Amino acid sequence: MASQAIGLPPLSEEQVKVLEENFKGCRFPDGTTLMLIAAECGLSEEDTLKWFKLRNAKWRQAEGFPAELGSVLD
Repeated sequence: MASQAIGLPPLSEEQVKVLEENFKGCRFPDGTTLMLIAAECGLSEEDTLKWFKLRNAKWRQAEGFPAELGSVLD
């Protein structure tokens, strides 16, 4: 994922690993979980939320759903 092109700071391999591991466990983290993930990665909560939104869009495309659709939780 080209983080610079989407307004995110450059992500290290370790940050991407942590984000992906958390994504596997929960695609829609709540506020507290998001804060903990952001702290673990050294990112702002805003950047972490943006990463999750973009990662969800990528997941939906891979599953054959339109990327712009929201979740059933929206």
